[in-house]
Amino acid sequence: METIMNQFSNSEMTITYEPRVCINAGRCAKELSDVFRNSVIPWIDLDGAPSQSIISQVQKCPSGALKFHINQKVA
Repeated sequence: METIMNQFSNSEMTITYEPRVCINAGRCAKELSDVFRNSVIPWIDLDGAPSQSIISQVQKCPSGALKFHINQKVA
């Protein structure tokens, strides 16, 4: 069974989450629980912390299940 990647966006960035890659280390929720929430849907809230804090946390993901990219601004 294939699991679909989840995508979460705001005006600044997009975070993707690939459940089939995740090793459930829980680091994201332990270290930045205002963004990565275990008991709320959607479980990623990009308004929960400054963008740089979210990027730093995504970069710590041990499995690579979380990734980010900066959205291009439309002129």
